[in-house]
Amino acid sequence: MDIRGIDHIELYVGDARQAAFYFGRAVGLHLCGQGGPETGLAGQRSLLLRHADIRLVLTSGLAADHPATRYVLRHGDGVAVVALEVGDAAGAYAELVARGATGALPPTTVGDADAEVVVAEVGGFGDVRHRLVERRGDREAFLPGLVEMLPPEDDSDEKLLTEIDHLAVCVPAGQLAGAVRLYREVFGFAEIFHERVEIGGQAMNSTVVQSPSGRVTLVLLEPDSSGQAGQIDAFLDQHSGAGVQHLGLRTDDIVGAVETLHRRGVRFAGTPTSYYDALEARVGRVDAPLERLRELGVLVDRDHAGQLLQIFTESMHVRRTLFLELIERRGARTFGSGNIKALYEAKERELAAAGATPAAAATTGQGVTA
Repeated sequence: MDIRGIDHIELYVGDARQAAFYFGRAVGLHLCGQGGPETGLAGQRSLLLRHADIRLVLTSGLAADHPATRYVLRHGDGVAVVALEVGDAAGAYAELVARGATGALPPTTVGDADAEVVVAEVGGFGDVRHRLVERRGDREAFLPGLVEMLPPEDDSDEKLLTEIDHLAVCVPAGQLAGAVRLYREVFGFAEIFHERVEIGGQAMNSTVVQSPSGRVTLVLLEPDSSGQAGQIDAFLDQHSGAGVQHLGLRTDDIVGAVETLHRRGVRFAGTPTSYYDALEARVGRVDAPLERLRELGVLVDRDHAGQLLQIFTESMHVRRTLFLELIERRGARTFGSGNIKALYEAKERELAAAGATPAAAATTGQGVTA
């Protein structure tokens, strides 16, 4: 099966225009397409945003029985579709269903004189579906005949972000093995990394699966219910089940990206200043001004292949669920799991210095899971 990469991500949201304002003005994605009843998208309003190779579709239901309306009622704003670019959508759909995937939308073709797109959908995890997308002709035409493309906006910061690096997915305790099996046996992904992380009284299991092309990566996370509840449990509770906890967005200049997004009003998760006291002893020399990393709150980790720099935004949603990660890879192939323990220990030192109980550190902080 020829899964070439992530074609786009579709979020179901309560108000597509309001969500587009955040992703546009704050994150820097540009509105480049729109659709609704007048273009053939019955019962919904969809906005297409793009930055470099990142494409997001924001969809709001216009009726109570629309899938987007039902999704938002249960989960709040969140990722509903992870669209995969394939060479043959009809063939991929047939193969996936034969392997055990749940068919959600048989192959359907839309197009005009310049472009043709074949789409099909199968079930993924929780209420998230995978859309199979085959493009022919003009690749800039998103869904010809259904989505009206708009004149391009100024892309002066087009290289601020580059692509979707990974998606972090939370599943309930006891469901990680089944999720891994789904992607390995049905979608043909490879299991490239697995670990168990224990911090204080909390624990979680993490497995990374990746498409043969290396362009689609899912970090699957499962809480250990025998320990204290942590942020994975909080997500599952507030999201009402499995879902995408965060989108990892690749950048080639994380310092510049964080500075720009911060000026636009994006709020990032805080990092204890003591985290940086032992940073270079833990990861080696960092080719970036340490004091600037401290000021911005950028995290650093390393694996056998190199270093990575990462930072997490605060959630933009009232349920405190979906958030974003900015990640710059300097050779590293993993996802910063060493930062989980380092952040915990740093917070513990700060609490101890302030006379607080170390156990309080176990439930502080957001976005240090992948």
